[in-house]
Order: sequence, then C-alpha cells, then structure tokens
Amino acid sequence: MASFAAGLAIALSNGTASAAANCIKGGRKAPYTIGWANIYSVPTWMKQTEGTIKAEVDDLKKAGLVKDLMVTDAQGNAQTQIQQIQSMIDANVDAIVVIAGSSNALDRVISDACDKGIAIVNFDSLVNTDKVTAKINTDSSQWGGTAAKWLVDQLGGKGKIIIMNGPAGISVSDDRRKGAQPVLDANKGIEVITETNTEYNVAPAQEAMTSLLFANPEIDGVLSLGGSLSAGSLLAFDRQGREQVPITGENARQFLELWKEKGLKGWATMQPNWLGALSVYTAVQALQGKNVPSFVKVPLPVIDDTSIDSYLARADKFPADGYIYSEYDQALFDKLLAQ
Repeated sequence: MASFAAGLAIALSNGTASAAANCIKGGRKAPYTIGWANIYSVPTWMKQTEGTIKAEVDDLKKAGLVKDLMVTDAQGNAQTQIQQIQSMIDANVDAIVVIAGSSNALDRVISDACDKGIAIVNFDSLVNTDKVTAKINTDSSQWGGTAAKWLVDQLGGKGKIIIMNGPAGISVSDDRRKGAQPVLDANKGIEVITETNTEYNVAPAQEAMTSLLFANPEIDGVLSLGGSLSAGSLLAFDRQGREQVPITGENARQFLELWKEKGLKGWATMQPNWLGALSVYTAVQALQGKNVPSFVKVPLPVIDDTSIDSYLARADKFPADGYIYSEYDQALFDKLLAQ
C-alpha cells in the first residue's frame, strides 16, 4: 500500500466529532502507543495481517500520530492472551487491536481495558462483549451460507459432502459453520458424511483430509470454510489419487493456483488481511475524537471462474503459502467507516 501519511494527519486532526466513540475518555494525546494482541502468529494469514498492521503504524508514525507498537503472541492460548492484554492495560497503552482467541473468555479483560479509557478495536474473531470501541469484520455467517449454496447448486441438490472447519471456539470459524447450516437443512439431498476442525494451515488440513479420504470412499463435494483448508484438501485428494470434486474456499494463493491449474469447480471469498490495518486506523480515528461505528461491516467479494484470473495476476506479490488480498488505502478505510 502506498504511504498516505500526509493526508492521514490532516484527515485525523480534522476528524473531531461531537460525541466520543465508546471507551474513549481522558486526555490521551498523540503520538499514541498501540497494542496488537495476537492470538497466534504462525499461520501465514496472521503473518500477512501483522504486516498490514505494521505498515499502517509506520504511516501513522510519519504523520506524528503513533509512537510505538506493542506486539504480543498468545500462541493459541486464550488464557495467555488475557494475561498479555492485562500487561497492555498495566502499561497504559492508548489502544489495543485484538483478534480474540475465545469469543467469551476475553470479555472481562476487554471490558476492563474499555473502562480505563483504552480504545479497543476487535477484528476477525470477535468477543461477545460490546464494551469495545469497534468491531470490524466481514459477515462470517453470510460467508458460510453463500459457500454452502454454491456447493449445493454444483451438486444439483444431491450428494455426499465433507465439511472442513477452522478451529472450534474461534468465532470466525464457528460463525461460518453456523451460516452454512440453514442451507444444508433446506437441502435434504445433501448428506454431510463427516466434518473436521483443524488449524488454518495447509499441512494439518492435508493430514485431516487424508484420514477422511481413507474412511470415505464416496465424496461428491467439499465445503471448505477456509483457504488453507482448501489447499490441504486438494493436495490430499491428489496424493491419494482421488478425482477432485467441487470445493469452496478462500483467497489462499496455493488454493487459487491449484484451482486454475487443475480446472476445478471452485468458489472462494476473502477475509482481507488489511482488516488489521483498518483496525489500527479506526483506533487512532477514535482517539482523535471521531465517533467511529460500533461495527464496521466489510463486504465479501466473490472469487469464481470470472474473477480468479484478476487475483492470480497479482500472485507474485504474495508469499507462495499466503493470501492474495485486495488493495487498500485511506479512501477505502474512510468509506467503510462512513457506513
């Protein structure tokens, strides 16, 4: 993303609204210290997301609006994440950006941070409490429902499918699965023969699908609710010499490249990595006096045979095991916050 530090400084310094955003109180002044409370940093999606956060912070530093970025990694443990957020509260950071390792376990510490006047912006995997400055996400339920509808249509309303989910207890994973269920309920000809939960990485997804393939000789489709899950599934089918079947997924580069290479029947959408950058931008806007929305809904794009080439044309700009996310800038962020 091109730097927009100069425009940012003007936009934020002039962005004072008549009412403060939630959690914002006290005399916090720029430059701010931002906390990034990551649940885990190993998946490539998370690494790319952190990259957008750091790039946004660099722009804000140039604009004189941010001083430091404090980064923690809970390594998948919600209790560790609670402790790390508490350490940010104790350090009196001005804002905390968080992907939640649990939809409910973090509620108390997040509420405490809000009570202390710290801007809290929660994106991707959301907490239950509304004691935050803003929540930012795509519609995960819509994600699951649209994916399921596409697969049902591909199978003519009849067939045996496997469902691949992300980790249980993570809101974005659980909500995608919940969104798919009404579609499955309405199409009795679709039989869910089994489903699995796995972390959002290709290797464990491939291992999980390999086990399912040994146990299930007849599979007509795969409802995969994550991009690396889809890539792992395709590799497992190939390794076992099984014929590929219609599959859903996400904008993971490896999945899109395999889809194109093998001429698959595929569908995907995108959870933009720049939700992290947008969260930092939103926190600083709120600290500057902008009454930002309590929920920022980011539209879901559709990747299909008509649009896949436009993503693959930019593939060399992203890691081989990464996600091809769309471009972003301040104008897009301002548009989303104006909803």
